[in-house]
Amino acid sequence: MKTVILSFLLSCLLPPVFSQKNDVTAPLSVILDTDMDSDVDDVGALAMLHAYEKRGMLKILGVIVTSDEKYSAPCTEAINNYFGRPDLPLGVSQRDSLKVFSKYTLQIAEQFPHHLASNAEAKTSTAVYRQLLANASDNSVVIITIGHLTSLSRLINSLPDSVSPLHGLELIAKKVKSWSCMGGQFPSGKEANFYRPDPLSTVDCLAKWTLPVTFSGWEAGNVIITGGESFKTRNKPSSPVYQAYLHYNGFKGRASWDQVAILEAVEAPGKYLAVERNGYCKVTIDGRNEWQPFASRFKHGYVRFAVPLPIVQNRIDELMAGF
Repeated sequence: MKTVILSFLLSCLLPPVFSQKNDVTAPLSVILDTDMDSDVDDVGALAMLHAYEKRGMLKILGVIVTSDEKYSAPCTEAINNYFGRPDLPLGVSQRDSLKVFSKYTLQIAEQFPHHLASNAEAKTSTAVYRQLLANASDNSVVIITIGHLTSLSRLINSLPDSVSPLHGLELIAKKVKSWSCMGGQFPSGKEANFYRPDPLSTVDCLAKWTLPVTFSGWEAGNVIITGGESFKTRNKPSSPVYQAYLHYNGFKGRASWDQVAILEAVEAPGKYLAVERNGYCKVTIDGRNEWQPFASRFKHGYVRFAVPLPIVQNRIDELMAGF
């Protein structure tokens, strides 16, 4: 009898023991929305997602390319193909009036296998967004935007179709878990993804979005320099990520605006980043934003660093190199 009582008391004091099956966190389901064109941090961000996927931490559902650069979609497709995901659905915001201005997209498209000749051959971003969400489990998808918000705004305002009987906002409410956004400057400022070239899409998205959203502001990624010599020595010339940083600036290093958004979306809060949530992001029609530090109906937050910057820099370089 004493033994039974002692066992009961110990069970109350000790933490519960979970089986390995119950202790495993299901991988995230991610849609990346990128402006793969003028800056190279988009390449690093996409490489990070593939590294996380290889570790079993997430599943990439598809990629949206919000850009008018002619070879941004072929470049993205080539990177996905290199990392063993030629099957990834890809949609674009623009298929006409395309421009050629990137330092690396054409070079990557010419060096690595892919199918699209240009953005003109890709499906529309709205069609791909709606198909990916319709096929996803409820409340499961994390949308990560690392460019301007034209495609997300179009999804929000999309109408019922043969893919889903739901309006865009209804489809998002049913299928999306959260949104991680590289955009804005905190506590206030004017950042490119919010104001260029489509500030009204930023206003639209922030006004209509009701699910949790965390912003990785310009000030956060600007102090984390990756893609330099440390990254070069870890990577190999046969990688499109290596080649993109080579063509962009010869491994002189670059701010990690987009990579910080990936880190926020995937890594556990507090491991590398903290999030300020006591307020919301207010944006004006010209794309300028300001953090309003009081409670509201919006579920907004913006990132701050929880560890020394060299630790974050090393983590990003490591993931970009595929480790």
